[in-house]
Amino acid sequence: MTKYDKRARAELFRERLARAMAEAGSNQSALARRVGVDRSTISQLLAEGQTRLPNAQAVGECALALGVSADWLLGLSDRPERAADLLAATMSVTEAARALVDEQILAWHREAAGYKIRHVPATLPDMLKLPAMLEWEYADALQRTTDQAIGAAQDRLRWIRESPSDYEIAIPRHEIESFARAEGYYHGLPEPIRAAQMAHLRDLAEQLYPRLRIYLFDARRIFSAPVTVFGPLIAMLYLGRHYLAFRDRERIAGFIKHFDGLVREADISARALPGFLDRLEDCPVGPPEGGARPKNPDQRAALSGARRR
Repeated sequence: MTKYDKRARAELFRERLARAMAEAGSNQSALARRVGVDRSTISQLLAEGQTRLPNAQAVGECALALGVSADWLLGLSDRPERAADLLAATMSVTEAARALVDEQILAWHREAAGYKIRHVPATLPDMLKLPAMLEWEYADALQRTTDQAIGAAQDRLRWIRESPSDYEIAIPRHEIESFARAEGYYHGLPEPIRAAQMAHLRDLAEQLYPRLRIYLFDARRIFSAPVTVFGPLIAMLYLGRHYLAFRDRERIAGFIKHFDGLVREADISARALPGFLDRLEDCPVGPPEGGARPKNPDQRAALSGARRR
């Protein structure tokens, strides 16, 4: 921040006060009435050669009347917006719909069309789920017919296929393993749906690569809350009932750096994901040492028997 001597700061105050008045369409008389002082007081504040700064009360009242920050009038900030206005412009809280299609998310995707989209989902990525999986997961929230649910899922997948954006998705490795075993969040998910969803995820990872790249990271080494970064435009943190969205460059750059760290630390790369899913399907209790897929028919039969038990 530039340091000013008393005379230079007083001159800067006069210039910025005059600028704020002009942009607000105000004159000395109107400002005096809003501040509650005589017109001559405002005239003195604007007088050429005035080396004295007004008191804090006068500065604050002028800033409030003109919709700018007192720090800006005094040269302590380069942004004329008030702190609350700056915060509102750079960060917003939006309600998160518990529904198959979230219009706010789709709007952010459209706004960022052509940019890379980085995504850490709360569970498996909604946009890669089969209709049967979505119906099981959102059964109490959908309030839609089966045909509507299937149509919405197809629309979301079509958006991924046709979008000019590249997608990078980072998922905790334990999320996929818990899904394969029907543990935790996925407890009670029928085996046929799990098998179909695993095959669907594997097929999409192969078909849409390299535009769609999915990485698995070890959450014991590096943690991430659910977050999506829409190019350089928006960084969105998922809180459950709400989204916390940031639009200022510095915060967005911080989210991008965090996500890129997840990719660097990933145990399973996007290229290796289909093979990992194959091994996990054959051995849902955890791939053998070194990740090798069992090739001996007797060994695979034993593993299948263990799964049934």
